[in-house]
Amino acid sequence: MEQPSNKKPLYDLEERTFLFARDVRFFIKTLPYSKANEEDGKQVIRSSGSVGANYIEANEALGKKDFKMRIRISRKEAKESAYWLRLILSNNVLDNMQEGERLRDEAAQLKKIFHSILQKS
Repeated sequence: MEQPSNKKPLYDLEERTFLFARDVRFFIKTLPYSKANEEDGKQVIRSSGSVGANYIEANEALGKKDFKMRIRISRKEAKESAYWLRLILSNNVLDNMQEGERLRDEAAQLKKIFHSILQKS
């Protein structure tokens, strides 16, 4: 089983979004059980996976309009992932708080990258 990466940012966005979703899953597994963590965890798992899935779809777009729509969805899902991670971090005292903050920062960076792609499209 691969462990979360703490490497420098990747320039292959498909791989970077994959690693983000994977690392979120590893992080969620470390949370103490509570009903809130269970529900918030489901939400962040869904949104983090959707970032990369929609980016892959954008790369297979049928046209420019479809491409832009998928990139907008990726941006929205990255923003949503950052929100759920913030909520989780604000409601827990964790040994691996740094990893949660890293993931929240990665979500924010991905949002900015997708925003930039939209501006240039």
